[in-house]
Formats: sequence, C-alpha cells, structure tokens
Amino acid sequence: MIEWSDDGIVLSARRHGESAAIVSLLTRAHGRHAGIVLGGAGRRSRGVYEPGNRVAATWRARLSEHLGHYACELAESRAAALLDDALRLAALTSATAILDAALPEREPHERLFDSLDGLVAQLCDPPTSWPALYVRFELDLLAELGFGLDLSRCAATGRSDDLAYVSPKTGRAVSSAAAEPYRDRLLFLPSFLRNGAPSQPVPSADILAGLSLTGFFLEQHVFAHQPAHSLLPPARERLISRLQLAM
Repeated sequence: MIEWSDDGIVLSARRHGESAAIVSLLTRAHGRHAGIVLGGAGRRSRGVYEPGNRVAATWRARLSEHLGHYACELAESRAAALLDDALRLAALTSATAILDAALPEREPHERLFDSLDGLVAQLCDPPTSWPALYVRFELDLLAELGFGLDLSRCAATGRSDDLAYVSPKTGRAVSSAAAEPYRDRLLFLPSFLRNGAPSQPVPSADILAGLSLTGFFLEQHVFAHQPAHSLLPPARERLISRLQLAM
C-alpha cells in the first residue's frame, strides 16, 4: 500500500458512480493529482470539493499507477465566499480549469501551488485589485511549463526602457523604436507587466491586453500540443467576456 499526505487546492470534481467523485487537486509536493473520494458527490461532502477550496489530503493506492482514493479534510472554504461576485468567481473557475487541463499529472509544481494559493486569497479579499495578479498567474504557468516570457529587455537592442511589444515567435520584449518596421506583427505589452507590481488599479483595457498576450502563448505552446485540450478552457473565455462587460 502506498500512502502520502499533502496540502491541496481543489481543481475539479466530477461524479463517479452513485455518490463518489473523482477529485483533481493541485498539491504542493505531488502536483496535479487525481483520486476517488467515496461519498464525494453526496450532499454532506459536495461543498468540500468546490474549486479553489484548500484541503488536507491523504491519498492511498495499492500501486503507484492506480487512481487511488482520497480522504480530505476542508482546511479553508474559499469558493463559497465568491458566490455573490460573478466576476471573481469566473476568475477562480478560469484559473482552476486552466491548471486542470494544462498541467501534466503527478509532476510537482510548488511555485504554481503558491501562485494559485495567493491568487485565490486575493480573490476572497474584497478590497483588493486582483486582475493584474491573475495575468501574472498565467505568466507563472507559462514559465513553469518551460515557455516563460522575457519581458526584462528589448530583444533587438538589449535596452530595458520603452518596452511596448512582445515577439510572438520568441516571447521576448521589443521596444517601441525597434518595433517600428513590423509593429503590426507584434503583441502589445501593457505597462503593468513591465513595471513590477502596480501600486494602483490597472485599467481594464490593459488587463485584457495582458490576457490576450498570455492567451496567445498558452494556446500556441501549451494547449495546441494536447489532443484532449486543444483549446483554452471555456471558463477562461467566460472570464474575458465578464471583464469586457465590466469595462
């Protein structure tokens, strides 16, 4: 018998049989990991396995390659706090759906665990401005999967000032002057992604530009190579639609 315990954040849960559920967690030390929860789809347990909730999980299986079973205790209920805020709930649903679809199973990504944990915490804190953090969460995902963008200096001149675009081929920043001959073929780089953590709320147009940037590289380098998930999750499109309506 193989057994381990770990902190986990619920990514998804789907019914399995009469009352069980197959639960996918992002765990700190064991990565994205699925398991069966007996009674997980029942009325008493259903609220535990909402995406974004943090749990203390124990996984057991006879062999490591088996799906195995989870026993989880709710450590922090977060999804319920967002039920009355459709936009923040859309952001949570988008983040968990992307990770559930993009991450290879059972591959540790502690940085992403912390990135998701921090994002969900900010979503649950009403006064905070979370959209910029969401875009950086998607940048973290690209970096963890080996497709990090270099937004620190211009690919053509090496300078770190006046950065305004990103090359779709290399993922490297380009300054306004260097971009002039082929500006229409480049991706726009919003200022909040090149100036560190913003001190003021970021305009919605810049947030949408940031999502367009990360979405391009997620589609091209992550989802295009996954037969089961060749497109970005619909939950992400719903988030963008809600952000556009809120502008």
